[in-house]
Amino acid sequence: MDFELTDEQRLFRDTLRAFVDREIRPVVQEWEAADRYPTEIVETMKGLGLFGLTVPEEYGGLGADMVSFALVFEEISKGWMGIAGILGSHSLSCWMIARHGTAEQKACFLPDLAAGRRRTGIGLTEPGAGTDLQGIAATARRDGDHYVIDGRKTWITNARHASPLPVLVKTDPSASPAHRGMSVLLVEDGFEVLRDLPKLGYKGTESCEIVFDGACVPAANLLGGVEGRGMQQVLSGLETGRINVAARSLGIAQAAYDEALRYAARREAFGRPIQDFQAIQLKIADMAIKVQAARLLVYWAASRADAGDRVDMQAGMAKTFASEAAIECALTSMQVHGGYGYSKEFTVERLYRDAPLMSIGEGTNDIMRTVIAKALTSGKETVG
Repeated sequence: MDFELTDEQRLFRDTLRAFVDREIRPVVQEWEAADRYPTEIVETMKGLGLFGLTVPEEYGGLGADMVSFALVFEEISKGWMGIAGILGSHSLSCWMIARHGTAEQKACFLPDLAAGRRRTGIGLTEPGAGTDLQGIAATARRDGDHYVIDGRKTWITNARHASPLPVLVKTDPSASPAHRGMSVLLVEDGFEVLRDLPKLGYKGTESCEIVFDGACVPAANLLGGVEGRGMQQVLSGLETGRINVAARSLGIAQAAYDEALRYAARREAFGRPIQDFQAIQLKIADMAIKVQAARLLVYWAASRADAGDRVDMQAGMAKTFASEAAIECALTSMQVHGGYGYSKEFTVERLYRDAPLMSIGEGTNDIMRTVIAKALTSGKETVG
């Protein structure tokens, strides 16, 4: 049992921290407040190879281990969670293509995706279907050597930049159970961005509603080349997606703790720093406990994925605990800051707005608890 990062992982983490300090922290307050797309930061991430995190080395990617994958989202989220979102959907999609794509699809898309010449996201959620993916209404009808897609998707990150965009559709709407008629199509163009969704947090990163109105997609872009496997492909990808969200949550929680600790050391009341008061000390201790427990869960889930295990339960545990730790730590940090914590001039206000999304994205925490419980009650997983 080893709770330490490898030398290579520590060096990678230090590189990420330097990038965040140099490129993100100086602009985050201004750009986040303006909801400005971080084009310059995206270009730097291309140079660092971060768009190739989940792309195998043979296609020009980093082929990163899952602990290193988690480190990327943790460290970037400590600076600005929205930036991590740009990489998150892209990395999930790349993982799906690398894992499930045909040889031709991998050769066509992965080298450009790894270099950032192409970008991608994931098209799952619809205005009328979120948690219940089998309830999606988007359809794809085979017409010769093409599919014709009709429907809407929402909460699509990278929508304006995605080519291809993996889209979950029903290729056989009459199938029972529904998942047997669901497939993923790699859509390169032909959809329209209807609007940007107004959001509490998660600024800078676009979250769009898109429409497919008779969009034609080559049959060669059916992920894996076989209909009816879309649900399984998506669910396997969401395992890595939940590690990503768990790591983002950890980054928010760590940042909230860091801000509270710094503020408590310099803020004085009654003639001494507020860190000397027991009430503040209790809050700092509680935050530290939650942050470190979240870190252990996130790295554990990532390490089990590296071992080749299914990590439905592990990723669900990490995502649930870390996201709730992020929410709690952001609020506690705001309380330590007092009135200043409610001001947009202080970082903790942004953390407080970003944290709640982590308990929703990649499966709500209630769904995560059912995933965990089913794994345990079925005997597939054990604790202790």
